[in-house]
Amino acid sequence: MSRSTPARLIVLRHAKSAWPQGVPDHERPLAGRGRRDAPAAGRRLHEAQCVPDLVICSTARRTRQTWDLVAAQLGASPEVVFEPRVYEASASALVSVVRDVPVWRRTVLLIGHQPGVQDMVLSLAGDGDDEALARARVKFPTAAVAVLVLHGSWDRLAPGTATLADFAVPRGVHVTRRGSPSS
Repeated sequence: MSRSTPARLIVLRHAKSAWPQGVPDHERPLAGRGRRDAPAAGRRLHEAQCVPDLVICSTARRTRQTWDLVAAQLGASPEVVFEPRVYEASASALVSVVRDVPVWRRTVLLIGHQPGVQDMVLSLAGDGDDEALARARVKFPTAAVAVLVLHGSWDRLAPGTATLADFAVPRGVHVTRRGSPSS
């Protein structure tokens, strides 16, 4: 992708996590559904030719596990930064992290948490009226993927400076004991 091509920010909420008793929030692992849905998110990105050249991932266990499962589906090996500032970050804090991305990066994947990821997507996309934005406003479920196209450079990221190009909630297929797929 050339520098004249608009930069894209992919925002991924981590896949469904488990709530084991006595485990601190930062160390919560993915649940079974999360382990099924994360690869589906990776396949969605690969099929849409939306493969990142940089990944910024929260340091939480569930986000790191989400990344590992997404990465296995991409057919690429982007640079990955495990960024402590993404854990429990507000929308404005997430925007600050992304503003530090070098100008030559064209597609960046941010893997984070609610409510920051949803609030950031809605803020950056502005007051658009399309169907994808309407769905993102209603709910930003686990493993949801939002693709934003920036209207300027990373360092100028601010409310209303992007367009929401896609919003999807990929789900993995559950295999029953007899081997037949179900959802």
